[in-house]
Amino acid sequence: MSWSTAALGEVCDVVSGATPRTSEKRFWDGGVLWTTPKDISDIDGPYLTQTTRTITEEGLKSCAATILPPNSVLLSSRAPIGLVAINSVPMATNQGYKSLVPNAKRIDSKFLFYWLRSKTHYLQSLGNGATFKEISKAVVERIEVPLPTLDEQRRLAAILDKADALRRKRKRALDLLDGLTQSIFLEMFGDPLANPMRWPEKPLSDYESFLTSGSRGWAKYYSLSGRAFIRIQNLRGGALSTEDLIYVDPPDDAEARRTKVQAGDVLISITADLGRTAVVPKSLDGRAHINQHIALVRPKGIDPTYLSMFLAGRGGQKQFEALNRHGVKAGLNFDNIRSLSILVPPVQLQRDYVVKKRVADDVRVKLRSEIAVLDNFFGSLQHRAFAGQL
Repeated sequence: MSWSTAALGEVCDVVSGATPRTSEKRFWDGGVLWTTPKDISDIDGPYLTQTTRTITEEGLKSCAATILPPNSVLLSSRAPIGLVAINSVPMATNQGYKSLVPNAKRIDSKFLFYWLRSKTHYLQSLGNGATFKEISKAVVERIEVPLPTLDEQRRLAAILDKADALRRKRKRALDLLDGLTQSIFLEMFGDPLANPMRWPEKPLSDYESFLTSGSRGWAKYYSLSGRAFIRIQNLRGGALSTEDLIYVDPPDDAEARRTKVQAGDVLISITADLGRTAVVPKSLDGRAHINQHIALVRPKGIDPTYLSMFLAGRGGQKQFEALNRHGVKAGLNFDNIRSLSILVPPVQLQRDYVVKKRVADDVRVKLRSEIAVLDNFFGSLQHRAFAGQL
């Protein structure tokens, strides 16, 4: 199917944003919604309904920002390029957007939203700048967009809406399930900050048989296969994520032996984003190493999963926050780790918790698999929609 095309500047008004002087209090916290790209970095769905910050009418008049009408398409033009949303209410933007006010007689907002969202890599390729990439208003105005009839645009947008809504429902279910794990923990053991069940409180050193940190300078050992090399981003909410693993071909030396993990080891991030935790699964027993930003605790007399979830929850995170505030540079040493205070319920109760958590984990694996299938389906659907094949 052959559709006509038009430059965005022919079917939309392209509007730049601006920021009032931050030093002028009278310009801020007023009745005008004012958005930055951070507001749309993780919204659930196409629509932006509220903003983190607001400005006053005086602040609006003091800079080049303008009020966008509802159903404008917000396109982030730097840091990063390519985030897209539709404003459901009038709002202004900062200079991180090149927003599009569609000509309603020529292009549908939702159709344009989905088309732009399918072109993230292309949009990023248009960026210029030495310090950071940015797309200019002139560049945005020249971008060619397909133009089927308005009825066809709305039909395609409705199909994509239904598919996207199904993806979002699965992802919301996954978010709820992630919260359930901590809810089960609180139900069984109580709030660790209040310790209403009066569990014994012990230093982690009482339950540590081995403690070490990871390998430095191993970039030279990176490979396409071999042993997994665990980094901070692999520690997520008390569990180990294998989605972004890299691999190393390590040397046969003392450091490699020291940093090789065993099933049941508890890993803790010790620099930058302090206090992320995970338990090494059986699948990686003796088949992975940790980098220098992670400490490895080999526990004794306490269930590793319980320990990891305690540290990932309120009881552990409060302690990590305190250690972070007191340090000149964010980082934990071995004394900090050994001195962490742990509530220690009976081992059988810890095991009962692990059984319940395992059920939730099995559902989580199923949900993630479904989401991956839906993501692939949605990507294919987008391609077919904008190729005129639906």
